[in-house]
Amino acid sequence: MKRIVLAAACCVGVMGPAWALDVTKSVDVAASPEAVWKTIGGFCGIGDWHPVIEKCVPSKKGDKDVRTLSLKGGGTIVEEQESRDDAKMAYTYTILEGPLPVTDYHSTLRVAKAGSGSKVTWTGTFKAKGAPDPKAQEAIAGVYEAGLKGIAAKAK
Repeated sequence: MKRIVLAAACCVGVMGPAWALDVTKSVDVAASPEAVWKTIGGFCGIGDWHPVIEKCVPSKKGDKDVRTLSLKGGGTIVEEQESRDDAKMAYTYTILEGPLPVTDYHSTLRVAKAGSGSKVTWTGTFKAKGAPDPKAQEAIAGVYEAGLKGIAAKAK
């Protein structure tokens, strides 16, 4: 009987929640970190540099900043800022609702000095929802790549 319980316990561990997936993308920008942060540091500033965002509407949920992103072509994403460090030029946010095939999404956008310019890094961890893991990673990578391209074009 003890062996059956032990075997069952092992199987429960194997069938537990899926491991979190992650995506990290970055871009080098010729501008200073301060200039880049001025361009991208505002939580709702994403509407100015991300090519897929039609508009960003800021709001509050308790003491946390929330942004509602209207997407070009339709759709809405609601995100909540979890933490912010202007001195380190970084903020972390979560997706509360939206059409992306992910759940438990946490992401950080940060700027750091790199040579005579800057490096912008966008990192996210999440679980796939309604799509295979590679498709979820591909969707998030596409969001990051488009945004980083927009940042490189805007922050000069």
